[in-house]
Amino acid sequence: METPPTNGDLITGRPVGGTELSWCRAVPGGTGITVLALLLSRSISLPHLRSSLRRLQLSHPMLRGFLPSASAASASKPPPLLISPTPYDEIELIPYDLLPPLTVDGLTPPVSFFHAVIEHEMNRNPWAEPTEGKPVGSFFASVYELNQPGRSVVTLRFHTGVCDRIAGVGILKELMGLIGRGGAHREEMEDAAEEKEGEVGLAIEDLIRKEDAWKPFWARGKDLIGYSLNGLRSTCLQFEDAGSARKSEFVRLVMDAVTTRRLLTACDVKGIKLCSALTSAGFLATHASKNLQKNQSETYSVITLIDCRQYLNPPLNEKHVGFYHSGILNTHTVNGGEGFWDVAMRCHKAYSNAMKNKKHLSDIGELNFLMCKAIENPHLTPASSLRTALISVFEEPVDYAPMEQLKGLGVEDFLGCASVHGVGASIALFDTIRNGQLDSVCVYPSPLHSRKQMEELVDHMKRILMENCCVVDEGGH
Repeated sequence: METPPTNGDLITGRPVGGTELSWCRAVPGGTGITVLALLLSRSISLPHLRSSLRRLQLSHPMLRGFLPSASAASASKPPPLLISPTPYDEIELIPYDLLPPLTVDGLTPPVSFFHAVIEHEMNRNPWAEPTEGKPVGSFFASVYELNQPGRSVVTLRFHTGVCDRIAGVGILKELMGLIGRGGAHREEMEDAAEEKEGEVGLAIEDLIRKEDAWKPFWARGKDLIGYSLNGLRSTCLQFEDAGSARKSEFVRLVMDAVTTRRLLTACDVKGIKLCSALTSAGFLATHASKNLQKNQSETYSVITLIDCRQYLNPPLNEKHVGFYHSGILNTHTVNGGEGFWDVAMRCHKAYSNAMKNKKHLSDIGELNFLMCKAIENPHLTPASSLRTALISVFEEPVDYAPMEQLKGLGVEDFLGCASVHGVGASIALFDTIRNGQLDSVCVYPSPLHSRKQMEELVDHMKRILMENCCVVDEGGH
C-alpha cells in the first residue's frame, strides 16, 4: 500500500535540485513527512474524493513524482526526478474496528482521536526502507473512519521535498473547493483536469537570479565556519531520553481572537513580525525551564523559514507545488533578565538584516550542506540528538478562510504540519490564523522531549505572549 503503482514507465521530469536532495537524505531519518488532515462531520463520497485527488495530481505533476532514495541522493551526479504518467488515486480506507494501535504504552493516548491520527501519519515513513530498490511515490491518501456514523478523518501525506508549507496550503484550498462540488460527475472533473495538465516546475536553485545566489568562494567558507561554530556553542531544551528511537508528536498553542488581535497589534506597533515574538517567547520559556542561576546566560539558535516564491525569477505563487522555502539561521544569547520585547526586537533585527543581505537566497547551499553533515555525523550535535536549533519558525503565519465556510463543507477541524524527529529543531512551530485566532501546531521529537515537558513549555510561551501583548495594548513600552 505504501508503494503507489505507477501504471506505466516513469518519465524523467528533470534532475533533482540541491534542496530536494537534502530532503531525500533527511526524510528516511524521520524529518520531512508533511501531513494535511481534515476532520469531517459528514460522509464523503470515496469516488468523489478519488477523482478530486486525481485532478490535483494532474494539475500538479510534482505530486506524481518519485524522488530518489537516500543512497541515490548521495551520488556524485544529481539523480533524476521521475514522474508517473498517470495519477495515483488509491485511497487507504481504515475502518474504525481495524485501526492501527493509536495508544501510548498500551494506554489510551492523552490526546483526541484526530490528534492521534495526525501523529500516527507523521510517523508512517515509506521512504525509510524503499521496497526492493523501487522508487517510492511522494503522495499517499488515507481515510480513517470514526465510530460515529458519517464522521471521518481524511489525511494526505507528502514527501516534503515535493510539497512545502505554502504548497500544502494551496493543495488544501483546492481540495476543499473540489470537495464542495459534491454533485460534479467524475468524468466531467477528469476531462476538465486533463485539458489543463500542469508542468513540472524547476528546482528553487534554478530559479534564483545569479546575482542573488553569487558569493565569493572565501565568503562561503567563512559562512560555513560561522554557522558551524554558532551551532557548537548553542544549547537546547533539556533532553529527557536521548537514547530511544524517536517519533514526532505535537501540542497546540491556541489563543482567542481578542488576545491574538492584541498580539498582532503589538507586533505592528513594535515594527516586528509574529515569528520574532514567538521566537522570543520560546527562548524565554526555555531559559526559565532550566532553573538557571540569576543572570546566567545561554545561547539559543532559531531557524526562520522563508517562502522564496516572490523572490525567484520568475516569481511563483502557492499554486506552484514543490519545495521553495529557505532558512535563515541565527543565534542569540539570553540571560533571562531581558524584557520579552527586547529579545523579540533582537530576533527580528537579526533575521531582517539577513534578508536585506539576501542570505535566504545565497546561503541555501551552506545550510543544506550543514544539515546533511549533521545527518552523517550525529555526534557533532548535542547528545547525538540531531538538534540543529532550539526552535524553527515561519516568517509569516498562514491565514486560513473563516472556519464557518469550512463547516459548510463538513470540516470540523484541519491541521497541517511536518515531522521533525530526524534532523531539526527541538520545537517546530506551524502557526496559522483562523477566524482571527492564533492556532500553532508545535511539533517536537519524542521521547527526546516528553509531551508533559512540551505542554509546560508551550503553556509558558502562551502566558509570556498574553502578558506582554496586554502591556503594549495598555500603552506600555
